[in-house]
Amino acid sequence: MAHAILESHNQSPRKVRLVADLVKGKPVSAALAALQFLPRRAADPVAKLIKSAAANARVQGKNPEDLTVQSITVENAGMLKRYMPRAFGRASLLRHRKSRVKVTLA
Repeated sequence: MAHAILESHNQSPRKVRLVADLVKGKPVSAALAALQFLPRRAADPVAKLIKSAAANARVQGKNPEDLTVQSITVENAGMLKRYMPRAFGRASLLRHRKSRVKVTLA
């Protein structure tokens, strides 16, 4: 089993989960082919993460072409909080969410 983790991706976990659910359970080559033509912002970082896990598998002595994406989980990795000025001297909170993505190939 080969692992790879993307610690802090500047996109909300809800949007990254849409991409992660697409490749779950697919072979590595099919997952990378699907992500190559997906018009979502999270497709490139997830593809890079799967390539990293495949490289980790190659170091362990496994053939990456024989592996499948066993699990891919997207978690909340905190958020960047900023304030935006609003009417009548008030301020409203802006929450820029971050994601943590973990991939396991088996």
